[in-house]
Amino acid sequence: MSQLAARSAAEAALLAPSGRSETAHDWLSALEEVSLFAGLPKRHLRRIAKLARIRRFAPGAALVRRGDAGRSFYVLLEGHAKVQRPGARARRLAGGDYFGEMALLDGAPRSADVVADGEVLALTIDRSGFVKLLGAEPARALALLRTLAARLRAAEASL
Repeated sequence: MSQLAARSAAEAALLAPSGRSETAHDWLSALEEVSLFAGLPKRHLRRIAKLARIRRFAPGAALVRRGDAGRSFYVLLEGHAKVQRPGARARRLAGGDYFGEMALLDGAPRSADVVADGEVLALTIDRSGFVKLLGAEPARALALLRTLAARLRAAEASL
């Protein structure tokens, strides 16, 4: 087996979910810290937490690859990762940081590689379940859109 094939097989094993939480409360505190969900009532956060899965990544494993379809949102629970974009300086993520929020809404291709810098434990939420959740309760969708609009305004102001 080639070195690349061996690494891909190892990464695939690491990408397998290590299990759904027993209760939504398990991940509620992690989601409360995510600014994307600021302003959402706890009942909404509990529903989002029910969608969460935990994934483990070995050092050097890709959490996401640039160009791949955006299918999940990630919250780093433990460890560090590097965001790598062509022509840009790598950005380091740590526990509590998150990425992939746009993937929850549009599923567009990833704009960067995110690689584990040591062992990483991440909470993930898949787009398909999240979109169904938003469709079931428009107030949740509106609160999320307000947060995204505020983040976009802040990003534009810093240019």
